[in-house]
Amino acid sequence: MSSNARPSRQSGKVVQLRKGATLEMVRHTCPDSAQASLISESFGLPNIDSDGIRELHHQMIIGTADSLNEGLGNRAMQIHLQRIVGSYVGSAHGAGQFYSKAVTEARDATAKGANDMRDEDQGGPVGFDGAAQRKREFAADMGLQAHALRCAAEGVVAAYEDVVGEAWKPFQRQVENPGQSVDRKAAELQMAAFG
Repeated sequence: MSSNARPSRQSGKVVQLRKGATLEMVRHTCPDSAQASLISESFGLPNIDSDGIRELHHQMIIGTADSLNEGLGNRAMQIHLQRIVGSYVGSAHGAGQFYSKAVTEARDATAKGANDMRDEDQGGPVGFDGAAQRKREFAADMGLQAHALRCAAEGVVAAYEDVVGEAWKPFQRQVENPGQSVDRKAAELQMAAFG
C-alpha cells in the first residue's frame, strides 16, 4: 500500500505573527493621570482615583494567583495570568483608540463651529448644546473611561510580574498559511486552463 501523502515542509516557510496590544500602546492612546485630572476639571466631571484602581486590580490578580496556587503549576499559572492580563491590556487599548477617534471628531466639529459663515455648525437653541459641544463632552467621557482602563491594565501588569517573576508580554499568535493556500490553488487553476 503506497501513501500519496506529502511530507510537510517547514523549512523556508514564512511565519507571520498576530501581535497583541502592549502596555506601551495603551500608554500612547489613553490619558495619563495629569491629563485625566485636566479633563475632569475642564468638563466638571468626577476625578478618577487612578492609584486606587491600580492597587485594586493589582490585589485582585495577587488574590487570584494565591487562590489558584495549589491547583496550578507554575507554567499553568503563567498561561492563565497571561490571558487575564492580555484581556485587560487589550480592553484598555481599544478604549484608547476609541478615545482618540472621539477627540478627532470633537476637534473637527469645533473647528467647523468656529466658522461664522456656516449656520449648521452653530450652537443649538437656548438650553441645548450644539453638536460640537456634545462631541467634546463625549470625548471627555471616553477619555476618563480610557484612563480608568489604563490604570486597571497597569495594575494587572505589575501584579503579573510580581506573581510570575518576569515582565508581561502579549501573546503572539501564529497566522496559519496567510494567503498561501489560496494563491497556490489559484495558480493551479490558472495552469490547468493552459491544458
